[in-house]
Amino acid sequence: MRTGSNLPPRRQALWCAGALLMWLAVTAIFIGFRPEHIVMALLIFALFFLNGTTRRLVVALAPFFVFGISYDWMNIVPNYMVNPVDVQGLYEAEKSLFGIAAGSSVLTPNEFFAIHNCALMDFMAGIFYLCWVPLPIVFGLWLYFTGRELPYLHFALVFLLVNLLGFAFYYVHPAAPPWYVALHGFEAVPGTPGDVAGLGRFDAMTGLGIFDGLYARNSNVFAALPSLHSAYTLVALIYAVRSRSPLAWTAVLAVVTLGIWFTAVYSSHHYIIDVLAGICCAFAGFLLFEYVLMKIGPFARFIDKYARFISK
Repeated sequence: MRTGSNLPPRRQALWCAGALLMWLAVTAIFIGFRPEHIVMALLIFALFFLNGTTRRLVVALAPFFVFGISYDWMNIVPNYMVNPVDVQGLYEAEKSLFGIAAGSSVLTPNEFFAIHNCALMDFMAGIFYLCWVPLPIVFGLWLYFTGRELPYLHFALVFLLVNLLGFAFYYVHPAAPPWYVALHGFEAVPGTPGDVAGLGRFDAMTGLGIFDGLYARNSNVFAALPSLHSAYTLVALIYAVRSRSPLAWTAVLAVVTLGIWFTAVYSSHHYIIDVLAGICCAFAGFLLFEYVLMKIGPFARFIDKYARFISK
């Protein structure tokens, strides 16, 4: 990638400033500022105006910025205000499909693992779950900085599309996670705070409190189906194979993907049904992008132009 001029063209500068101001205004009015909003806005602004290389990086990372903003903006209208929350139905379906006999009763896999767990699995579960977003982003940056701009762009946009599909389904079918049933029963109570569930054992073991900090800020717990945790590294794995990345990347992503699927159930954050739905969401986003959207002439030309811009 060649270094360009320091200042962007006026039109690009106006687009950047306008987009940042709109994001900050909507966030301030409907959600409220947090320190990270200001830090992120200043960082994006500085990188966009620093030089051509950093400007192209900001544009390349735009799908991930949109992902973060759209996730945050779901707090404007929580999904439990749009449709009834599925609490008992999903629990009973999980027990019917994947129940484990335990004496005279039947347990969901989550309930089974709440009783049967060990320190090694607790530790590995925490490690796997810490990878759910950082590892795909690192993989994407590796694609970008090794000159694979087009595969990177396809990956980043499919990552965003999968999120948007999942977010849309959260509103169509709000659903409670397994730990919610264990703690609160079958009544959906809006505003219930998030919980670390089985990942609390990792926090207790390490003394880091990472997951407690993450889940304490989860303002909407009724977004369990599909499990997007189960989709993210799978999307990265698909593009590692598709872009013929080194075997090391494929192996790491495959192991972590399987580990996240297991952890989602082991830690009582998702049912197996949620995980399967997340897998379907990943493949649906990939197929929709590559075999539907990319067959539309104007969209394909836009992607080509986008890829050429970030690779100048």
